[in-house]
Amino acid sequence: MAMNLNTYLTFNGNCEAAFNFYKSVFGGEFVALQRFKEMPSGPPLSEAEKEMIMHMVLPIGNTVLFGSDKIEAFGKAKVGDNFSLNISADSEAQARRIFDALGVGGKVQMPLEKAFWGALFGSCTDKFDIQWIVHCETP
Repeated sequence: MAMNLNTYLTFNGNCEAAFNFYKSVFGGEFVALQRFKEMPSGPPLSEAEKEMIMHMVLPIGNTVLFGSDKIEAFGKAKVGDNFSLNISADSEAQARRIFDALGVGGKVQMPLEKAFWGALFGSCTDKFDIQWIVHCETP
């Protein structure tokens, strides 16, 4: 598998509607759709937030469009901070090297560590205020 760079969009409760629209425009099928109610732990969620999208994936050509809703505990998404660049690394070593390098002079939002779904996952903002997500599927 080669390292890939894709876009991750963040919404305020309308991720599913947006992705249904993108699917109507670009075609294809969703390869993942997870709701916040599937998360094993985290902040308390309202009934409405439990139904919001935690992670959604739509392949478009040779790229992948990722998306999620932002729950109240994490603030509101606003234009300019409602997207991240997503790096899918080839190996854990590569993911750690990239994440550590991007974090220099920036701010780590979520340390790179094994997530409940099994992948290595972390997010940071680099010294130029660009938001990054780094992940690596682990065996």
